[in-house]
Order: sequence, then structure tokens, then C-alpha cells
Amino acid sequence: MTQIDIDDDALERAMALAHVRTKKEAVNLALNFYAEQQERAARISRHFERAREWGAVEDAERLHRAEKRNR
Repeated sequence: MTQIDIDDDALERAMALAHVRTKKEAVNLALNFYAEQQERAARISRHFERAREWGAVEDAERLHRAEKRNR
């Protein structure tokens, strides 16, 4: 068991928005949500870096500039 001091107002809002009944559910939901968002951001970053290595980012930027000139 871990004891922490949690912002009561934030906890109440989170519980209401998530439709959960216990503090434990709200905290676990928030922790899982945060972890999933960070993992997703890391995956996107890795894909972006791979695309940059392949030259796909520069190709997309070049295409975008050409489209803007032709408008």
C-alpha cells in the first residue's frame, strides 16, 4: 500500500469524468492513461525518426512547398 497526498478537487473531477466510484480506480486509470500516452508518443517519435532516415520527411516537406507554390 502506498499513501500519497492527492489534490482532492482534481481527484473528484477525475472520478466524475471517468465515472469511477473509488479513488483507487481513478488513480489507476490516470496512471495507465499517462503511461499509454507516453508510450504512444515514444512510438510516434521512433516512426518519425525512421521516416527522417529514409528521406520521407524531406520528400513530404518538398511536396508541401511545391503545393504551396502552385496555389
